[in-house]
Amino acid sequence: MLMGEYLHTVDSKGRLIIPAKFREGLGESFVVTKGLDNCLFVYPSDEWDGLEKKLKSLPFTNKDARAFVRFFFSGATECDLDKQGRVVLPATLRNYAKLEKEVVVIGVSSRVEIWSKDVWEQYSMEAESDYEEIAEKIVDFDLNL
Repeated sequence: MLMGEYLHTVDSKGRLIIPAKFREGLGESFVVTKGLDNCLFVYPSDEWDGLEKKLKSLPFTNKDARAFVRFFFSGATECDLDKQGRVVLPATLRNYAKLEKEVVVIGVSSRVEIWSKDVWEQYSMEAESDYEEIAEKIVDFDLNL
């Protein structure tokens, strides 16, 4: 499982160190794509394959399905780690997620998300105030195990 929050930097060549705790879960090759909320989604190959199958099953006659599939796949790129555990993020993805220098890399169970530090802090602050309300709407079990 991928979890945790790490602060890193993107260098002038667009390289980002993937936290060591995430490297094993992602494997040597993985897919990075445009995510929701202006972040990047990073999927291990097996998770990407499952997601691809689900998205392929969407009806191509549905305008919203076509739009989402275009958005999701047009930004996708297969990436590999170098010997230092870095990945080169394409400029189009860095621009989409507003990644300049400081970034936050978080584990979200089956994927990793890469956020601009500023965007993540703003998102977290807004979500934090609604956390309990959101949990009541979507969680149907007791978190106090």
